[in-house]
This record gives sequence, structure tokens and C-alpha cells, in this order.
Amino acid sequence: MLKHQETNVLSWIGAVLSHGIITLLAIGIAFTLPVAAQYILYQWWPRVETDSHLLLTTETVVASMLVVLFNLAKVSWDNRRFVGSARVASLVHARSNESWLSRWRSASLFRRLPAARDAYVMTVTGYDTFIDRRSLFRAPLATACEIRVMLLNPASDGARRRIDSLPGKNATAQTFAREIEASIGYLGALRKAGKKVTLRFYNHPPFWKLVVLGDHVWVQYCHAGCEIRRSPEYVFAMHRRHPRRGLFVPFFMYFLEKWSEAHHPEFDFDTRQLVYRDREGRELKRLPFVNPLERANAAEDVRRAA
Repeated sequence: MLKHQETNVLSWIGAVLSHGIITLLAIGIAFTLPVAAQYILYQWWPRVETDSHLLLTTETVVASMLVVLFNLAKVSWDNRRFVGSARVASLVHARSNESWLSRWRSASLFRRLPAARDAYVMTVTGYDTFIDRRSLFRAPLATACEIRVMLLNPASDGARRRIDSLPGKNATAQTFAREIEASIGYLGALRKAGKKVTLRFYNHPPFWKLVVLGDHVWVQYCHAGCEIRRSPEYVFAMHRRHPRRGLFVPFFMYFLEKWSEAHHPEFDFDTRQLVYRDREGRELKRLPFVNPLERANAAEDVRRAA
């Protein structure tokens, strides 16, 4: 709450300073206009009348300035339309690459966000979100009270199809399973730290990567044959005055619908089992969590023993 109040105060001070600067500039321009007009009429223009080269130069400069002004007006008008469309969609940030400028803008967005009580994550392995040192989600997740996560089951057909579609030699079942294990370890550490962590697995090929923190959602499309970190990232915020406006609610509802589907088993951190429940939450059965990495390590141990 205090952080949110500090952010509001800083934004209010910034708005006051910007309005003050604009007012001073307007006053300065208003006072310099008569002086500039007198100089042009009584000093500059008599010189231009008697010098053809100076006249040609003046015409060229004025024409260039008019072209620049008209182009700026057109760009401003187009940007106004784009800003209006982004406001309707509640798009507050977009990133298409990993440049330092885009990461700086993303970090500035995280600094302005208030602390989120709940966090919802739907991704593939979770490595880019939980393990990567460059991830900006690690700090907000460390302060959240409840965390719900959905990862792709490494032993499912969807995982195999996902791995087969990725280029490069690093896209292997062992690498995929290793990233899953690292995410499980990270979530287990948060759970031991007192966080309420719930992990579920889905089996179908991934379609969206979603991270919901408070009233903001980060969205990336999981292209087949493309790593998630190379996909453009879009951030949508909930419209306070018009909650039905924008794309925050549809993406948040998409996560909740997938989360509530009964065929997604829940991971038991203590027994490393997958717990299947019905729609009322009653436990139906338990199955061991099969990770291809464990199977590969067991096969390697058998080979060495032989």
C-alpha cells in the first residue's frame, strides 16, 4: 500500500512539473513572437529582396520546415489513433526483442507496479520465468502470497511435439526435463518459505504463455518451432473504470478456465506424485510423476553398472 501511494505521489509531482514546463515554454514563445516578427519584417526581408541567392536559400529552408511540420502533424495524428486503439485494448507495454532499451522499459514498468498478492503463471517449462537471472518476475513472485503455476508435462505427447518443433541441438527431452526440474525446485523453495504454491501440469501443446500479477497480464504466443523468449511480449492492464474493456479479462479468464479443468493433475511436492481430482476437488487417484530426465539417469546407471 505504501509503495502504491509513493507511486501516486511521484506521478502527481511529474504531472505538475510537466505542466509547469509547458506553461513556461508557452509564455516564452508568446513574448518572443513580436521580436521575431519585427526582425523578419524590418531586417531580414529587405536583405532577401536584394539577394537572389539568399531568397532561394530562404525558400528552401521554409519549404523544408513546412515538410517537416506536416510530417510531424501526420505522425502525431497516426500516433493518436494508435494510442486510442492501445487504450481500448488496455495495452500498456509491448516488447519485440531483447535489446537493452526494451529491457529497460520492461524494468521501469515493474518498478511502477504495486506488490501483487496473487500470481498466476501458465508457461512451458518455466525456466525463462523462474530460473533465468534476467527474469523480471523473480522479485514479484518472491513477494506474492499465493502462486498458481501450470507447466507442460514433460512425459506428454504435447511436450514431445513441442521439442520436435524447436530448432537446434539443445532442444532435447533431457534439456526440457532438466528445466522442468529446476522450476519444480524453485517453486518448492518458495513453498518452504511460506508461500502457498500450487503446481499443475497440462498435456496439450502450449498455445499461450501467461503471467498475471495483480491487474496486469504478460502474454506471449507459443509459436511452433520458436522459443518463447524470442516471441513478442504484450502487457495488458485491467481497465478500472470499464473492466469489460481491454484484453486483460479475456486472458485472465483463459487461465482460470484451464486451471479449473479437472484433467490437469496437481503436483504433490512431498511425494512427487500427480494428484487427479474431480470437479468438486475430491481426490480420484495418484500417479507417480514421470520425468524423462529420471528415466534417462536410471538407464545411464544401469549401463554403467553393466
